[in-house]
Order: sequence, then structure tokens, then C-alpha cells
Amino acid sequence: MTSIHIIVFLPLLAAIIAGLGNRMLGNVIAKSLTTGALFVSAILSWPIFISFISGGSEAYVVPVLQWVQSGDLTFDWELRVDSLTAVMLVVITTVSALVHLYSWGYMEEDPDQPRFFAYLSLFTFAMLMLVTANNLVQMFFGWEGVGLASYLLIGFWFKKPSANAAAIKAFVVNRVGDLGFMLGIFGVYLVFGTVNIPDILAMAPDKVGSSIGFLGLRVDTMSVLCLLLFIGAMGKSAQLGLHTWLPDAMEGPTPVSALIHAATMVTAGVFMVCRLSPLFETSQFALNVVTVVGATTAIFAATVGLVQTDIKRVIAYSTCSQLGYMFFAAGMGAYGAAMFHLFTHAFFKALLFLGAGSVIHAMHHEQDMRYYGALRKHIPFTFWAMMAGTLAITGVGIVGLGGFAGFYSKDAIIEVAFAGANSDNYGVYAFGIGVLAALLTSFYSWRLMFLTFFGKARWIQSEHIQHSVHKTPEQAGEDTTGGYHPHESPLPMLVPLGVLTIGAVFAGFLFHNPFVEGDHGATAFWAQSTLAFREGLMHAIHEVPLWVKLSSTFAMLTGLFTAYMMYIRSDDAPQRLAATFRPLYNFFLNKWYFDELYNFLFVRPAFWFGRLFWKGGDVGIIDRFGPNGSAAAVAFGSRMAVRLQSGYLYSYALVMLLGLVALVSWMMVQAR
Repeated sequence: MTSIHIIVFLPLLAAIIAGLGNRMLGNVIAKSLTTGALFVSAILSWPIFISFISGGSEAYVVPVLQWVQSGDLTFDWELRVDSLTAVMLVVITTVSALVHLYSWGYMEEDPDQPRFFAYLSLFTFAMLMLVTANNLVQMFFGWEGVGLASYLLIGFWFKKPSANAAAIKAFVVNRVGDLGFMLGIFGVYLVFGTVNIPDILAMAPDKVGSSIGFLGLRVDTMSVLCLLLFIGAMGKSAQLGLHTWLPDAMEGPTPVSALIHAATMVTAGVFMVCRLSPLFETSQFALNVVTVVGATTAIFAATVGLVQTDIKRVIAYSTCSQLGYMFFAAGMGAYGAAMFHLFTHAFFKALLFLGAGSVIHAMHHEQDMRYYGALRKHIPFTFWAMMAGTLAITGVGIVGLGGFAGFYSKDAIIEVAFAGANSDNYGVYAFGIGVLAALLTSFYSWRLMFLTFFGKARWIQSEHIQHSVHKTPEQAGEDTTGGYHPHESPLPMLVPLGVLTIGAVFAGFLFHNPFVEGDHGATAFWAQSTLAFREGLMHAIHEVPLWVKLSSTFAMLTGLFTAYMMYIRSDDAPQRLAATFRPLYNFFLNKWYFDELYNFLFVRPAFWFGRLFWKGGDVGIIDRFGPNGSAAAVAFGSRMAVRLQSGYLYSYALVMLLGLVALVSWMMVQAR
């Protein structure tokens, strides 16, 4: 058994034991088992990553077992380990291990902890299966596995109707994307005769210019295959059109948000596009679609994040926006930059989610930022951790000197978009949207910090908190805190925050060379993967004008200054601005009315057809003339038969006489 076997299967073993043992094992044993397994996987993953970073390893495949042999369709269960896999291994196992540890404190009072930790470990196993897949069927197995685990985790508190609704919504929307992914896999097998990823990528250039029949039309083969696969990525990574499940998924416990919806599952689509990047390179049309969808998602989610008041939803829309950056980087051919932002984003976004969980824990599970304020003195460790995450996501840094994680990865994407703008208009669109989204990201990120940690304490206005501490504002008297004083989170929650803070601060500085610097090892690093690395494009980053390099910094400062003026200097400015631009404010607040549109186009017609077939078909026809009809006929016949059984002898004699008369009459008629 190799280290990669342990990394992948140890979380599965822990999930099975904790899930089946459940309360028989008890909370401590179940938590210790699953958390320990994830830390072992994380410890074993980092040497693999470092060996690829240093150039000391080559890509290899580890067999597990023979899987499918059916006619010409043959593939095995294999674990592929290359530089792309190594990046995902450290992201998944590190964040998952820290989330497991964090959950010791956050879920301490929950009565069903073994089930929760079993679900977490099951999700991690499924995600590891996805990123180590050497064929598309194995990837789809992991793909559906993380979908199942996310459904279970989002709806973990199943007694809450909102949690159940959010879990179902996530499941249904992802099924739409998964249908596209399945059709893409079917199409790939039809065209290439195999589902093994290396064989597909090797044959892809030979299919350029070919056509295939699809929906009664002759279309470009590679374009339709790539677009079908990308639809799957849109669902899993919450891109515009299939994004509606992600904000509602915040109904799950906060550790779930950090693990699934910040660092791992939502990046599966980006990983899949990068893994199959040689396939996407054969269709410029498909790459243009990826660019437009990614850039549009980035600006859409950023605008919606401006007006959210739930702290977790702000970060959720931020995740959606940052995923858009990764996709339009991939659409521009900068797959290394997309993976670099995926890598750094995992640290600072998990940090922000877990930091938000620490704030929620301190505020008695109040999630509305309008009832926060002045928390930096009460929970200083959480404040500085979230400050580091905010500095990272907004891209704080100085050109030529360095900065936080997002300064390296997000700026690289913006510069790549500008470099691509020299060849087509899609690059112009991506660059403009990238800079504007950076400005909005800075604004809503600092808005979150100012509303949460600065200004006056507004807890007395929260009915939720006052109910929790059993004090009304009148009972609290002149105590402006309403009788409640927030406290810092327990140590199991603070340790992961500290570790992730280190990643948010140093991940960009330490790893930007192997990820995106073509002259300093990125070519060699990505050579040990299936990634289509465009060395010339990445080199073009160094040739962009200084104003392009400074554009994201200027956007960050503009967003910071605007948020400071609106939420520190003049705290009534947001209300006045919302009143002045009420239609635009409502448009953003209602998330561009996507939910209402989908409800009108899909949900209501589906319910109408459901009621039609239920009331009209099932009840009105099948039940009426089937089981209900036959039962009614039997009941009617029984009632008639009961009337004949009167118990009087003369009644029976009369019936016999009438029968005899009828028989004789019939015989006489027949005799004639």
C-alpha cells in the first residue's frame, strides 16, 4: 500500500466506522477517528506536493483494481498522481483536516456529532476520488459523490424546513449540470472510443475541424463536447445560470460552508476544465464561452454581494465571484493562473468562512451584520484572522515588493486578461470586468469588516440575541450591549484560524513562481500534468504596462475608501444611497431576479404538470377506474347481496319461485 492509497481511502474508512458506529462510539471517539484520519492524509499530501514543486517527481498512476470490461469499453480504477493532483491533494486534505478540528468547537453542543463528522469524511473521500481519477467514469463517481455528501451536509439540520429546501435545491440544480457532464462523457466515448483521460487528450488534436450530429444539426465535434462538459462545471462551480444553489447552501453548518462551498467542491469544475485543458484548447469557441460565463459570473456575484446583510451570504457570493475569475482565466488559456487562484483562494476563503463562524458563535448564532459592531475588542483573534483574509481577498500589496495571497493570484489573472485583450475582444471584456469586480470585492469585503468589527455595538437591537440572554432592551437599562458580551471562540476553533491565516498571508509569495512564472519553473511544474501550459501567455504578464499592474491596486483602494466613507464616516449614507437608487438596489438585493425567473419558467410549470398528472391522471383516472373503482363496485355488490339475505322463509321461497318461472319461460321460448 502506497501513501496515495492511504491519503484517499483513510477518510473513507473513518467515515464508515464513524457513520455505522455513530452514538455507540460516542462523540469523542468518532471525532478523534475522523479528524485523525484527515490529519494523516494531510501530512502525507504535503511531501507529494513539495516534491512536484521542487521538480523531484514525475507523474505516475497507481492501480487499485480492475473495474469495467464490457465489449470495447475497458477501464480500471486507478489513482493518477501528477502536479495538478498534488495541488488539489494539499488543498482538500489541509482544509478538510482544519475544518474537522474547527468543528470540535463549533458543533460541540450538537447531539448528532458522529453523523456530522462521518459526512465530512465521506465528502473528503469523494473529492479525493474526483481529483485522482484517471478516467472520466471515475471522475464522475467522485463528482456524484461530492454531490451526495453536499446534500447530506447542507440538510444536516433536517428539522429545519429551510435546510431541507436548500439541500433539495442544491441537489436538483446540480443534476441539471450533471446531465450536461454525462452527455459530454457519452459524447467523448462516442468520438474517441475510450474514457481514459490521457488517451483522450492525446487524440484530441486529431479531431479538430471534425463535425458530429447533435440535436439534428451538424456541429463542430470538439466545441459541443467541451460545452457539454463545461455545463457540468457550471453546476458544480456555481456559474451564472446554475449558481442559485450556492447562497442557499449557507443553511448548513458553517464548517460545511468552509469545506464545500469555499475551498473544495465548488472548485471541482475549475479542476475539471484544467484537467481536460488540452481538450478545450481544440475549440476556441468553447474557450470564449468559458471566458464570458466566468467574467459575467464574477461581476454578477460581486454586485449581489454589495447589499447582503447575512455575513455568510456575503462570503458565499464572494466565492461565486472568485470562481468566475478562475474560469475566465482558464478561458483565456491561463490554466496555471486559474489553478494558482484556486490554491490561494482555498486558504483565505476558508479563513473567512471559519472566521465568520467564530463571529456567529460569539454572537449567539446571529448572522445579520446589522446587529454586530465593535467586536474587535471582544474577539481580537478572530478580528485579526479575518483581517488577514480580507487583505488577501482584496489583493493588498505593492507592485515590485509583494503582498498577500490574492495580490499574486488575482492580479496575475487580470494581467493575463489584458495580455489576451491584444488578440480578441473577449480579453477586453474579461480585463474590464476583472478590474470592476476587484473594486466591488474590496467594497463588500471592507463593508463586512466595518459592520462587524467597528462602529457602535448594535446587539441590543437583535431580538435573537436578547431572547438568548433573556433580557429585553428595557431590562438591560442603559447597557448598550443589551446585557450580552461576546466572547472568543474555544481553542479548537482558533487553531485552524491561525493556520489558515499563515496561508492567506504567505501562500502567494511562496508559490507564485512554480504556478505562473514561466521563467522560474512553472513550465517544468505543469509539465508533470495534463495541463495545457501556454508559456508565451504567462510571459506576457511581464510585458503589460505599469498602469495595468496598478489597476487592481487602485480598484482595491477605491473600494476601501468608499466603504470607509459609507460605514465609518457617515453611517446613514447606505440608506440614502439605497433610497436614491431604489430600483438598482432592489435588483441587486433580489439577486438579479434569477430565483423569480426560474420559479416562473420552471418551478411553477413543473408543479402545474405535477398536479395535472396527480389530480387528473393518477386520482381522476387511474385511481377512479382502477383500485378505487373496483373497490366501489365490490362494495356496491356487497350491499345489494346483503339485502337479499333477509332471513325470512317466504322471501327465499318467492325468489326461488321467480327463478323457476324465469327458467321455464326461457325454456318455452327456446322450444319455439
